[in-house]
Amino acid sequence: MRIYIIDDDITVVKMLENIIEDNDLGTVCGNALDGNAGLAEITVLEPDIVLVDLLMPGIDGISVVKEFNNKKNRPAFIMISQVSSPNMVSKAYTEGVDFFINKPINVIEVISVIKNVKEKINYKRIVDNIQNLIHKENTTDTINQPSENKIKRIQLILNKLGMSGEKGEKEILEICNYLIVNDKNMSDLNVKDLCNKLSPNSKNMEQRIRRAVSKGLTNIAHLGIEDYMNDIFIMYANSLFSFEDVKAQMDFIRGKSKFGGKINIKKFIDGLLINS
Repeated sequence: MRIYIIDDDITVVKMLENIIEDNDLGTVCGNALDGNAGLAEITVLEPDIVLVDLLMPGIDGISVVKEFNNKKNRPAFIMISQVSSPNMVSKAYTEGVDFFINKPINVIEVISVIKNVKEKINYKRIVDNIQNLIHKENTTDTINQPSENKIKRIQLILNKLGMSGEKGEKEILEICNYLIVNDKNMSDLNVKDLCNKLSPNSKNMEQRIRRAVSKGLTNIAHLGIEDYMNDIFIMYANSLFSFEDVKAQMDFIRGKSKFGGKINIKKFIDGLLINS
């Protein structure tokens, strides 16, 4: 895994290089002390992961991330920051940041975050390779047996979100199973059509799913209130939900807003499939 570092503090750059190399997290393919230089080198070197400082002179870290949002070979971005402002963190996630690392640098946190990002990249590559193979062979055969391991991983995610035992959990798993077996994702279908396919009482099924996902949103908002850097919160707040909606739910729970966050079932289920 090729890793690039952008930070205006050379001490931080060297510290991150040592952590990455000492713990076999990947190969540091380059570094820059400002955003402008980093942008040019990332385009040429095409690293898998970029660690970028949030606040830098010239181009800041969020601007660097935005430059790559619509590019095909987009690296994963890990933001390095000593800023704890929820609004700033929310903006970074909205613009495409995958994870955060706090300053001052903590070795255990760096190792954990980079490992999480590497796992997500590897899973995505596996999925892409399978899809490319299917298209290359031009086959119309569907997968006859669902991936039990993938369904188990999805169950584990739902458990982490406190959704196990919810009435909609079973229906969420049914939809995920259907999508896996038929090699589809939520962009191919809508929730109503799926419920019609899978249940004679499609309206009730959709309502149960909606209540279960709402429960997950509330639970992850509580995690964020207790600890903004909680591993589960970092992993799923922006991949299963919109981070803006998670923040709105946090404000609602704390009595700062009359309205909570909204849920997007399609994003939630697609996020489950990607994270699994």
